Amino acid sequence: MDYTPIPSVFPANPFDAEADAAALRSAMKGFGTDEQAIIDILTARSNAQRQLIKEQFLREYGRDLIEDLKSELGGKFEDVIVGLMMPPVEYLCKQLHKAMEGMGTDESTLVEILCTKSNEEMAEIVKCYEDMYDRPLAEHLCSETDGHFRRLLTLIITGVRDPVGTVDPEKAKEQAEQLYNAGEAKLGTDEEVFNRILAHGSFAQLRLVFDEYKELSGQTLEQAIKHEMSGEMHEAMMAIVECVQSPAAFFANRLYNAMSGAGTEDTTLIRIIISRSEIDLNNIKDEFERIYNRTLVSAIKSETSGDYKRALCALIGDA
Repeated sequence: MDYTPIPSVFPANPFDAEADAAALRSAMKGFGTDEQAIIDILTARSNAQRQLIKEQFLREYGRDLIEDLKSELGGKFEDVIVGLMMPPVEYLCKQLHKAMEGMGTDESTLVEILCTKSNEEMAEIVKCYEDMYDRPLAEHLCSETDGHFRRLLTLIITGVRDPVGTVDPEKAKEQAEQLYNAGEAKLGTDEEVFNRILAHGSFAQLRLVFDEYKELSGQTLEQAIKHEMSGEMHEAMMAIVECVQSPAAFFANRLYNAMSGAGTEDTTLIRIIISRSEIDLNNIKDEFERIYNRTLVSAIKSETSGDYKRALCALIGDA
């Protein structure tokens, strides 16, 4: 599968950190706030450029740009803007921490962030999490999850996945058989086998395994997982399978689910749009329209309002 990620947010060119810092300062100075100016600047810069603006702001005015933004903005609009100002890996670590702290655990967020990452991305997250919270991510996860789900996430965060592009067609045949024997071909399910294969294989290898599985069983691995598993284990396995086949479709479905039904899961909406804007948000936008026959922008416009809506639409590329 050729997946060429296309972002929706690109570095500004030309770029002038000094001019941007000055414009942001005047947007927040005095009576009232010019929210549109903040949106226009911050949604049209790459994260690396936003970090330079933040440094310039501190040098020039002796003020913390994030703190100033927090004191001027509010609600979900503030969440978007402050999220944009954080380095991407720190932003994801904060989201993971939020999903685990306090009463209950948001397993869905853990799955979305952890099951979609390469080893390199995972290593960055693990290091950053410990730096930020002075606690190993693995330890925090183990205290919040259990059973086969905990085992799967632990495998993923310890970085056991084969390097990107590693493929072995013969092994793929064997692995497809192992999955078949661990699920459909027996009474009950051997989750350990599913964990081992889906947490270790490179995405390219897993694509081969899924093809071999269909050849062998006559049904897709998704269909088998649907019959064999439930709860968070089902969700995690499906996330890996969907991401292997099409990351854009996986995130498009997540966005759709965040907006369907009563109320909107704003946290999910904000997290995906921010975290994918410099990776593949354009692909996600296209997939959303292909699957649901409506544009992502029209869906977001019907679910959000005000500056919050304008900021999200600007990030998607429809200001």
